Amino acid sequence: MSDNFYRAFEDRYRGARPLIKSRLMAYQPFFAPLAALYPGAAVLDLGCGRGEWLELLTEHGFAPRGVDLDEGMLAACRERGLHAELTDALSALRAQGDASVAMVSAFHLVEHIPFDQVQLMIAEALRVLLPGGLLIMETPNPENLVVGASSFYMDPSHLKPIPSPLLEFVTGFAGFPRHKVLRLQEAAQLHTDAPIGLINVLDGVSPDYAVLGQKDAPPEALAAFAAPFATKFGIGLSDLALRFEEQDNRRRTELHAGIARVEHALQAGLVSLGEAHQGVARVAEGVENNRRRLDLADPILQRVGANADRLAELQGQMVQQVQLALQAQLQVQGQLDALGHRIGMAEARAQQADAHVAALLDSTSWRATAPLRMVAGTTYRLRSAARDGRLASGVKRRLAGPLVTFMRAMLRRPRVKRVALTVLRRFPGLHARLYGILRRGNAPPPPPPAASPTHSASAADLSPREQRMYHELKQAMEARNK
Repeated sequence: MSDNFYRAFEDRYRGARPLIKSRLMAYQPFFAPLAALYPGAAVLDLGCGRGEWLELLTEHGFAPRGVDLDEGMLAACRERGLHAELTDALSALRAQGDASVAMVSAFHLVEHIPFDQVQLMIAEALRVLLPGGLLIMETPNPENLVVGASSFYMDPSHLKPIPSPLLEFVTGFAGFPRHKVLRLQEAAQLHTDAPIGLINVLDGVSPDYAVLGQKDAPPEALAAFAAPFATKFGIGLSDLALRFEEQDNRRRTELHAGIARVEHALQAGLVSLGEAHQGVARVAEGVENNRRRLDLADPILQRVGANADRLAELQGQMVQQVQLALQAQLQVQGQLDALGHRIGMAEARAQQADAHVAALLDSTSWRATAPLRMVAGTTYRLRSAARDGRLASGVKRRLAGPLVTFMRAMLRRPRVKRVALTVLRRFPGLHARLYGILRRGNAPPPPPPAASPTHSASAADLSPREQRMYHELKQAMEARNK
């Protein structure tokens, strides 16, 4: 293999220097406490390649030295002023003194050498490391099925992939009490909850892994490394397979639930379809019934049509009658208007007559002739009563009221009452008639005409006014008896 072939191959397939350095920062949780434990300590990098790791360690305060068998790779290191030598890994380790370096690293080296040399390299690394020092071995991860079956063999210098459990076991077997597998360089989106596909199971596992071994040291020296050694790095095949299976189970569950919903909807649709068929049958039956009703209704409709024609004719006649009635109403309205005019004129004449009568009644001549009109009226009524035979009864009716009033007044005066009773004893018939008049007038009856043995009334006992009334009554009674 020519000197420049492997460098060109690395430049094309390994990636640019900045990308490689960013990936190597995954080891910072481990080399940072080591730099604090051994400031400026020596580091031996086996198979240093283009020197990205040497450059990164230099930036973090270490004194790294690299070895490689490819001159093209070493030239890339020297171009950047990095310390790199042409020698093999085992020779470099054997030339190193015991407990002389803080870290031994081998990036993508173990897949290039036989497995027995890997075992020797691990044993020599344990010897040369300081207490608490680190051994780092990075290699392609055959747990990634695409890497293990295809991309691993892109490098013609690769011998065979080494499974991570095997390399970790060898590290522990060689005498490293603390060791750990770090899976590296997987896609960042696989750490989200985004759904994954089958290709992610095949190609999504961390494409590289590293086995870290730490040499034994006092507990206070190892304490700073506890956290990174307890942290899980990367994604394994079982992680993605289980995640894909759980996702598939959820999809199946959702699919079954969807199928169940579809079946339920289909069943409901079948029920609805059956109900729709029944509804269509009922509608068809209703249509047939309506058709029969229409057949029965045809004669009725014909009669209705005839009646409608007759109604239209009657309506025309009614319209004519209404028009005639409106004309008659107009004529009557005209007559009412004329009558109203005549009534208005009559009311005007009546008002004029009332004014004349009021003026007449208010005149001096009308008041002067009032006695004459009263005598004439009375004479007329007396003649009419005599002609009709009502004179006597009328006189009696008109005199009864004043006579009763007069007798009541006499009865309220004891002395007048005694004189009247004295006179009436002489005329029993008159006494009876006066008694009847008083009874009809609701007056209390006078005592019967009897002589009083103890008292005899005479006109001399009366007052002048009573004597005058006595003489007038006596004259009236004498005139009646003649």
